[in-house]
Amino acid sequence: MRERGVEFDVIEYLKQPPSRADLERILDAIPNEPADLVRKDKRFGELGLDEGAYQTREAVIEVLLEHPELMQRPVIFRGDRALICRPSETVLELLD
Repeated sequence: MRERGVEFDVIEYLKQPPSRADLERILDAIPNEPADLVRKDKRFGELGLDEGAYQTREAVIEVLLEHPELMQRPVIFRGDRALICRPSETVLELLD
């Protein structure tokens, strides 16, 4: 984004965890299923969570409110549209 001269704000989600309203806004803006916003990584396993239990919008919001470190990132907004930009090249879809 810097290479293209795009200005952006960075929100450090661990220092400033997302609120319910923030998570709802993200889920409204991304084209993905709600479950895609949850990282099923080592930490997910350490918490003993079951992937099948976090498929609905409400379940995703609840788990991310309790464990914001599980949020898939980065999530990049452009206007009302957002993408989970993993891999990072996905951001180009918002910039073109």
